[in-house]
Amino acid sequence: MKNIGNELSRIKKNLENRDRMSEIYKTCFSLIDLTTLNPTDTPSKIAGMIEKVNGFRKIYPSYPSVAAVCVYPNFAGQVRSQLNADGVRIAVVAGVFPSSQSFPEIKVAECRMAVDNGADEVDIVLALNKFLDKDKDGAFNEINSIKEAIGEKHLKVILETGALKDYDMIAEASSLAIEAGADFIKTSTGKMEPAATPEAAYIMCSKIKEHYEKTGKRIGFKPAGGISTPGEATLYYAIVEDILGNDWLNPELFRIGASRLANNLLTEIEGKTISYF
Repeated sequence: MKNIGNELSRIKKNLENRDRMSEIYKTCFSLIDLTTLNPTDTPSKIAGMIEKVNGFRKIYPSYPSVAAVCVYPNFAGQVRSQLNADGVRIAVVAGVFPSSQSFPEIKVAECRMAVDNGADEVDIVLALNKFLDKDKDGAFNEINSIKEAIGEKHLKVILETGALKDYDMIAEASSLAIEAGADFIKTSTGKMEPAATPEAAYIMCSKIKEHYEKTGKRIGFKPAGGISTPGEATLYYAIVEDILGNDWLNPELFRIGASRLANNLLTEIEGKTISYF
């Protein structure tokens, strides 16, 4: 693999010379999985968030909607009944998020129940208890079983790259998740540090490219965890653009997991403080 530090320096330098950053900011906005994953989430809090998503384009008609809302699986049915914003998908974290520490049957059942209750997409965590103990078959089989259980719904596999000690492990986890049936690979849960990093993103996108060149199948990429500023979002945008190309710069293949980013992008574009979400 190329020297990642040098490659990221090149990508950052090219980004500094870009024009029309407001258009890139709007694209990044359209890639957001608007997320709330707190122990204090309640039905009324979720209802308030969905109400804002539903009403967003009436207030900001020149902007795209976010790509999805991401909640705990027990809220999937509520979101399905309330959400009416065109094109916005329902994503849930499941499979015993964020630890992935339970019986595989429980993980599969939770993911299936989430889909049965209206989820379009399921984000799970790689079974690190198996992967880190070199039980790669066990980690593979869990992903594969969950994908079988949810069928055509999108499966995002979180590698929790902050728990992987070197670049080789990130590359290996990326390939394992892709081969096991992931529709997306995702950096982090946001529940441990470090969360998303440009280095992990570079490796993961490189493995997606390798898989595409080998099979012709496009796998999506989602950085998540600690991404809150327009500068951070556009760096991940630039990494995806550089490695995977323009075909990936859409919500079908690229998402950004964030909770604070939406307001910060709106603020940057509008030139005044926006606290809509």
